[in-house]
Amino acid sequence: MAHLCGLCLALRDDHGQLARTVTNYDGLVVSVLVEAQSTVPARRTAGPCPLRAMQPASVAQGDGARLAASVSLALASAKISDHVADGDGVFGRRGVSQAARRVANRWAAQGARTGERIGFDTAVLLDAVGQQPAVESSLVRGDSLLMATHPTETAAAAAFAHTAILSGRPQNVTALSEAGKLFGRIAHLLDAVEDLEEDRATGAWNPLLATGTTREEARRLCDDAMLGVRLALREAEFTDSKLIHVLLAHELDHAIKRAFGDVHGPGNGHSHGHPGGPQYPQQPPPPYQQPPGKKPNRKERREDKRRDWHQQGWQRPNRSWGAACGIALFMFCTCQYCCGNPYHDPWTGEPKEGWCYNCDCCDCCDCCNCDCCDGCDCCDCSC
Repeated sequence: MAHLCGLCLALRDDHGQLARTVTNYDGLVVSVLVEAQSTVPARRTAGPCPLRAMQPASVAQGDGARLAASVSLALASAKISDHVADGDGVFGRRGVSQAARRVANRWAAQGARTGERIGFDTAVLLDAVGQQPAVESSLVRGDSLLMATHPTETAAAAAFAHTAILSGRPQNVTALSEAGKLFGRIAHLLDAVEDLEEDRATGAWNPLLATGTTREEARRLCDDAMLGVRLALREAEFTDSKLIHVLLAHELDHAIKRAFGDVHGPGNGHSHGHPGGPQYPQQPPPPYQQPPGKKPNRKERREDKRRDWHQQGWQRPNRSWGAACGIALFMFCTCQYCCGNPYHDPWTGEPKEGWCYNCDCCDCCDCCNCDCCDGCDCCDCSC
């Protein structure tokens, strides 16, 4: 969240409020990479924000956030231009396409200005993504699927490699360039797999359909690229690699599993069912046994916390019904009902836990049994 907020605020500070709409999770990876290689993290305290329930927070700043902003603007510009060129949906309308093209040009110029401040040439990204239409039109059935992913790989490799320059670790350029190349390959393939059925139904261009590549072959390419990302990260030197390991070694693997429909399948990012990969035996699940030290559910946690609040003493506010309604509306619009911990009931003043705070809607992640690195300390995470 520190990097996501830092990216958003960097976009706002340099290019205005509209630029914040290009904030995305892919862009913040480069911000994380810069901090992971830096000796002293560049952080600052940001003021209240509605998306943080009007709470201040420590956020990333400096060259890492600016690089993330530059990459996000350049890629958003390229994506809109691609939609306009393909005439997708509303972008096929003349008025919309003209407005979208102007927005894309403005974002490209803004990304270039930000990149220039930190020595990053966004033309590498724009040129690489600009090659995509020509590459797509040249592909025929039987061609390699990797021909379609090459522009994305080039763009991601350039962004990843520049994080080493900004961090003062030029020895990491080669390893991170390789990691970025494979990250771009996975991102492109997952997008193609997720859109496959829709593209098949609408007749839109899809690299798997254009080259006649099966989902099984696409999965093999993703698994091989995932292994390559892990090996490349081992070659790089980091000050603190925990977060980047979670994002690129675990979350990227989970993204592959989700796209191919086996998010709960065995393994931790290695090859699944193709030559060269480990084979996982199918074993029936053991009968359920309730553990002796069962973790309390959300309702029990809420009751425990409420008792603590009562013991600490809370006072009922002396306010009218109308004033309480106004405060309730303000709290709802600023997400305090969702994310506050605690928020205070406008009528009674009683502390209550936010709806989405500490939710138990999913099981604990399985990163603790990974074998992708030596001496990984991600096992003490509380995710």
